[in-house]
Amino acid sequence: MRRTTVRRTAVAASALSLALLVGACGADKAADDAPESKGKNEGTAAAKTLSQAELDKLVLAEGDVKNHKVVKPLKADLAAAKIAKADKAECEPLVDATAMRPLGSPAAHSMRRISVMPEKPAEDASPEEKLKAGIDAVGKAVIITDTLGSYEGEGAQEALAALRDAGKACAGGFTTVAGPDKVTYSKVAPASYTAGDEAVAFTLTADLGDETGTAQLVTVRKGNTLASFFAMSLMGKAEQPKEAIDAQLAKLG
Repeated sequence: MRRTTVRRTAVAASALSLALLVGACGADKAADDAPESKGKNEGTAAAKTLSQAELDKLVLAEGDVKNHKVVKPLKADLAAAKIAKADKAECEPLVDATAMRPLGSPAAHSMRRISVMPEKPAEDASPEEKLKAGIDAVGKAVIITDTLGSYEGEGAQEALAALRDAGKACAGGFTTVAGPDKVTYSKVAPASYTAGDEAVAFTLTADLGDETGTAQLVTVRKGNTLASFFAMSLMGKAEQPKEAIDAQLAKLG
């Protein structure tokens, strides 16, 4: 893939505050603030409205997903989420789900930023093998956002229904505006994902100039809790982040 495509994809990711954590030191610094959550959780956790403290314990933590780096949102993530908006009012739920913002009006919400970490080359690898590993790492680089929301009453069902309706209304595309940055999606297509009490999934086609890229959105409801995931690849094409989703749903019980 040409360097220009990689650059455009990186710009698109930056607009949604999903730029790849290139330096391990930066990732480790963010991870230091992420609460550790180990052990078993009650299976009834998702059937009630969770408090902020309960939700923070249930959101993914470092070590929960193999070969994935889990950190709290960066300041840039939160800043972009605060100002991100859709060019069409009916597409706003899609912007919420893709810009690390909770859907609807949850009683509590917690977010994590996840990087898929490539396997490191062997210590005795040749310079050529290390170079190839580096190139492969860029090609497989994926950033995932994990947003949990706990709702009262029918809030979770209503928020998921609004996302489903937005996907239909904005099937022909929409644009996310975050300050001076814009990301245009030319298509929102239904995708398949089955989990929890109900799930909604979409494949979003991003306009990268003379080429396109694809991002994946999956939102799952378990009782009064919504777990929403958005995956974007630095190289333009992302797959559904099934490992992260499975790990998060397992923690919800």
